[in-house]
Amino acid sequence: MRHSILLLSSALLSGLLAKSVLAAIHPMTLDEYMALRGPEPEAQIAYGPAPQQFVQLFEPTGSGPFPVVVLVHGGCFLSKYEGIRQMGNIAGALAADGIAVWNVEYRRADERGGGYPGTFQDIGSALHLLAQKAPDYHLDMTRFVVMGHSAGAYLAQWSAGRGNIPEWSPLHENDVVPIRTVIALGDLGQALRPPKNSGSKTDCGAPGEELLGPLSAVRTDANLDIGVDQLRPNGSHTIFAAGESDHYAPISELRAYAARIKTMRDSTEVVVLPGASHFDEIAASSPSWKLLRPIIRRALGLPADRQQSQ
Repeated sequence: MRHSILLLSSALLSGLLAKSVLAAIHPMTLDEYMALRGPEPEAQIAYGPAPQQFVQLFEPTGSGPFPVVVLVHGGCFLSKYEGIRQMGNIAGALAADGIAVWNVEYRRADERGGGYPGTFQDIGSALHLLAQKAPDYHLDMTRFVVMGHSAGAYLAQWSAGRGNIPEWSPLHENDVVPIRTVIALGDLGQALRPPKNSGSKTDCGAPGEELLGPLSAVRTDANLDIGVDQLRPNGSHTIFAAGESDHYAPISELRAYAARIKTMRDSTEVVVLPGASHFDEIAASSPSWKLLRPIIRRALGLPADRQQSQ
């Protein structure tokens, strides 16, 4: 009898553990992503007159100087998917970890002034404002990375190549902030890079066409100033991270693209997040974040575990 009870208890325990493991790797859905929230930022700073032209500053406690993560949200370049609100979830987690966050909002393709060139100009302006305001907020510009999610991963990579933009482009700037490390989460860029620009692997139509708008019918060389491949090599290191179950950014395509980047003389690596979808990486409560946190810290030159630095 006792043996039977032990077998039953063991079976129940195994079942509970299995349910626990399955719950831990439950891929986040779009609805769960849309519900993500974070703490209020310490400051909201405008870099232009449009309502969407602002950044949110999440500041750690202490006197600094603080390492910085620039966050560029995704959302298919469409306003209905929000983005900056959801990125506040990991912004709060990073600030609690002693890392300042520059959370960037920008005009989307379906908003006045968005698309080409406005969306790209907004990213450049937000980075320029960071360099300008860094001394005021005790931000260490020798230790900063740009991290984008989904469509924002494309913009993050583009920002690293801004120094190579031709002078004739409206996106050209003489003094750009050098970006040495980009973290691309669930990179949606495969739907933007030619010839794969139909958006067939996304739920948001054709993001490349949304972003370019009428330009695609006027200019045949549009990729010369917004194509991340055309702006390489730029000396940046790109860390691609995507969920094992991410159908927006399939691991096989990311690995193939990472191999191509190396032929362009830039360095890269690919991190697979077990059991994760396209959204888990921006949820601070997810198992994916536990894997990403030490990667971000190392990219900033910090010990993987904060306790080691105290």
